[in-house]
Amino acid sequence: MTQGRSYLAGLVTGVVATAMLGIVGLRAMAAPRDAATLAAPSANASSAVAPIAAAAQDTMPKPAVKVLLENDKVRVREVVFAPGSGDTHTHPWAHVGVILTKGQLAFADAGKPEEVVDFEAGSVGFREAKVTHLARNPGKAPMKVIEVEVK
Repeated sequence: MTQGRSYLAGLVTGVVATAMLGIVGLRAMAAPRDAATLAAPSANASSAVAPIAAAAQDTMPKPAVKVLLENDKVRVREVVFAPGSGDTHTHPWAHVGVILTKGQLAFADAGKPEEVVDFEAGSVGFREAKVTHLARNPGKAPMKVIEVEVK
């Protein structure tokens, strides 16, 4: 069991190190972006997403979230977005997202229109801490994502 945890910790560390060295944005594959687009939102980010967030919270089931590993340095979560599921949330820590299944996710960041992004299995991206956004699955198949959050 200890050897398995050591292997997983090493794997997670490798993924995080790779992400910190240059992987930017879960949506980097969809369109080129400038640095301002990737910047953290202002303190009123929650209110900018509020109209979409209110509708999402009232009508959409939430994605299934399972903590796979947590310690004082990282939290690794499996997030499964069933078709039609989604929610508005704020990530407390910077994180790397690893897409495990091909499909679509729609994102509505603070002050920006919703954008639907097509993902291939194996896509990897990075998102800064304190980012509030709506993430939902507009597709017909479940989307599975591993999030590696760096505390």
